[in-house]
Amino acid sequence: MTDPTTQEKKRARADSRPGVEPESRPGPAAGVGGAPGARYVKIFDTTLRDGEQAPGASMNETEKLEIARQLERMGVDIIEAGFPIASKGDFDSVALIAREVEGSRIAGLARAIERDVEVCWEAVRHARAARIHTFISTSPIHMRYQIKKTPDEVRAITRAMVALAARLAAQHGDADVEFSAMDASRSEPEFLAEIFGIAIESGATTINVPDTVGYALPLEWGDFIREQYRLCPALNDVTVSVHCHNDLGLATANSLAAVRAGAGQVECAVNGIGERAGNASLEEVVMALATRGAYFGATTRIVTEEIARSSRMVSNLTGYVIQPNKAIVGRNAFAHESGIHQAGLLSESSTFEIMKPVDVGLSDSDLVLGKHSGRHALRARLEELGYRLTDAELDEAFHRFKDLADKKKDVTALDLEALVGEEIRERQDIFTLVSYVTQAGSSITPTTQVEVEVRGRRRRGKSFSNGTVESVFKAIDNAVGMKGSLADYQVRAVTAGKDALAEVKLAVEVDGRPYRGQAVSFDVMESSAKAYVRAMNNAAAAKGDDQARDEVTRA
Repeated sequence: MTDPTTQEKKRARADSRPGVEPESRPGPAAGVGGAPGARYVKIFDTTLRDGEQAPGASMNETEKLEIARQLERMGVDIIEAGFPIASKGDFDSVALIAREVEGSRIAGLARAIERDVEVCWEAVRHARAARIHTFISTSPIHMRYQIKKTPDEVRAITRAMVALAARLAAQHGDADVEFSAMDASRSEPEFLAEIFGIAIESGATTINVPDTVGYALPLEWGDFIREQYRLCPALNDVTVSVHCHNDLGLATANSLAAVRAGAGQVECAVNGIGERAGNASLEEVVMALATRGAYFGATTRIVTEEIARSSRMVSNLTGYVIQPNKAIVGRNAFAHESGIHQAGLLSESSTFEIMKPVDVGLSDSDLVLGKHSGRHALRARLEELGYRLTDAELDEAFHRFKDLADKKKDVTALDLEALVGEEIRERQDIFTLVSYVTQAGSSITPTTQVEVEVRGRRRRGKSFSNGTVESVFKAIDNAVGMKGSLADYQVRAVTAGKDALAEVKLAVEVDGRPYRGQAVSFDVMESSAKAYVRAMNNAAAAKGDDQARDEVTRA
């Protein structure tokens, strides 16, 4: 398969408006990915909506915007920026992304409820290309126990709410409507097809068929999609989408089976992040289509060289660790230990590698800057990495960079990503670690004192405990007035060498719910303290969102 270069892909994206997508109708599985005759499959990313619903993966407004910009840079067709009705924070994040991101269509999720649809429209309407994504359950078990509606009520609600969304979207020069049937994989095929027909008649131009609980099997799912085309011929005139969950570890396989059956859009998330076992992994779906384009007769517009960077950014900002053997982006994805494998690779890389590390943006950490580099060089290198900083933000990043360069001879791209990620996390934090002092040794009880800034005011905390890490965390609890219980704790070096930055990722349970935190520093204990404070920030932010959601539910 021949694949366009990174620059060619970027030029192609720059020449196309997000609302004017290439043909994505179903067709025969023929042709070569990226070649004439290949069917174009849209990539709908839900990292910022479904991905954020992963336990402990809360992100603030600034973090969401940075991820959205990276998704835009990667060439994602549709970015589902959030669930605007859920809270003021969700609404503000979606609205900000809609205003700032121009290279992708921006979608908001809405239940098939009038207020949801209206609020969603208010959040996305300023986007260059906007989408209202509304949904209702259609399976017997969901209709009976989850939404407590009869089939006739579901028919009526679908017609009314999709029509409302279509009327709102008609006010925009480039807006559209997507309809999803929640728990489609356990719905009666004939009823599901009828609902899809109603949605299309009412103005939906994208129809999503979700495997909401990860129940489907690949061969079965492909047949299910084909049967929907047969039962509802109107599907041939719109884009058919799939949203598969990974409860049985089959989300990517099911998504690809649906593409083979004619689906023109796949809903997925970076690193497969999402509720329960997660979603289909964007990187897996995209690289399967890139590597086996001839089989699928399909291609995407994704700049694959941006995949690894996107993966690292999402991992850093959510605190979710990428497993070493994760396909495409894991540390071991291109590692070969077997002597037979190594011999083959030295002779011809394609003997054991079906794609190259550089194809997904994995390469050595090129040396980029030293301690004598100036602000302009730093800004230029950060822009190459996809970060756009204001002058004030650049000043802070430059200060951090100089501190790092004084301690580390060569600053790599990975170091810069870690530093900027650290700054992004702190921009909207409620709690900020100011300082910590700890005394520990083999014959003394660890003692820690910390100082934390809480919305402009300094608070102190102290602790005497059995272990150094425990002592630091308990002192933070004392300072912020919340109690956490450590559920997971991992340390790794960002790059090779004794002078590498130490990255700590952890999970903390607060009131029975997990919250994740991540931080980097030369000192492991400082990284640990910052990561713990970050997790407590997520817990504090979640409490506010929970209150807002309770108000929405009562309304």
